[in-house]
Amino acid sequence: MTIALWRRLLAEFAGTALLVTAVVGSGIMATDLSPDDVGLQLLQNSIATAFALGVLILMFGPVSGAHFNPVVSAADWLLGRRSGTGLSPRELAGYVAAQVTGAVAGSVLANLMFALSAVTFSGRQRGGGNLWLGEVVATAGLVLLIFALARSGRAVVAPAAVGAYIGAAYWFTSSTSFANPAVTVGRAFTDTFAGIAPGSVPGFVVAQVVGLAVGVGLLAALYPDAGAAADQVVVPADDQATVSRRS
Repeated sequence: MTIALWRRLLAEFAGTALLVTAVVGSGIMATDLSPDDVGLQLLQNSIATAFALGVLILMFGPVSGAHFNPVVSAADWLLGRRSGTGLSPRELAGYVAAQVTGAVAGSVLANLMFALSAVTFSGRQRGGGNLWLGEVVATAGLVLLIFALARSGRAVVAPAAVGAYIGAAYWFTSSTSFANPAVTVGRAFTDTFAGIAPGSVPGFVVAQVVGLAVGVGLLAALYPDAGAAADQVVVPADDQATVSRRS
C-alpha cells in the first residue's frame, strides 16, 4: 500500500515542529533552571535535543523517512537520481515546505508553552567565518552519517546514531550545530537561548548548503553507489510503498 504524499508531508511537518519545540523549549527551561551557568544550559539543551531527535525519528520514520531537514531531503534527491530512488522533485519541494513551516510552528508552540509572545524575533547575532565553518562541518558530517548508515544496511540504528551525532556536535562545533536550514529559520522566531537573529540566518543556510555539497562529495568518493539506498533514509518507510512510488 502506497503511503500517500499528504501523510508523509504531515509527518515531516509534525516531526520538524516537535524537534524545534524540543530545541527551543529545553533552551528556555535551561536558562530558567541554570540562569548563571551557560555551560550547563548548553548541556541541558543538547541532551534534550539529542533524545528528542532519536524519539521523533522512531515515531515518524516509518511514514516519511523522518528527514526533518531540507539538507537531508536534498541529498536524498541528488543521490537517488541515477538509480531512480529517493525523492522526486515534487516530493522534495513538498518536504522542504513542510519542514520549514513545521519549524516555525515549533518555535511558536515553545514560546506559547512558556508564556511568551507567540513570535519574538531573536536578537542573538550569530555570524563570522568560524561559525560558518562549524556549520559546514556539522552538516557534512550529518549527511555522511545518514547515507553511510543507509548504504551499509544499518539504517535501523539511525535514531540513536543521528541523535548522538547532533548531541555531540553541539559541543565540538563552534556554531553548536544547527545543521538544518528549516530549524535555522524556525529558531529566528524566538528571542530565547536557542534563537538566531533573522539577519544571521542567510549565512548559516549558505554554510549548510556548502556542507551538503561537501557531504555528497565525500559520499561519492567513499560510497559510490550510495544513491541506491536513498529510499532507506533516514529510516526506511514501508517497503511496498517504496516499490509502488518508483513503479
